[in-house]
Amino acid sequence: MNTLKKIWIFYRDGFREMTVGKTLWMIILLKLFIFFVVIKLLFFPNLLSRDYDTDSARADHVRKELTK
Repeated sequence: MNTLKKIWIFYRDGFREMTVGKTLWMIILLKLFIFFVVIKLLFFPNLLSRDYDTDSARADHVRKELTK
């Protein structure tokens, strides 16, 4: 357990002392947000919710498509 505490303290202090690294991490997090949220909303709409009203209708469609 002592080793895990030393590792945690090492990373905690390292992130506190960053100057340029904080900006780079913000850019990375912004890019991840764009990739996973904005692009998903734009390019991957929820077609099952749009085309079928109930869960059973969605399940029937998926079952038919999987067994083709």
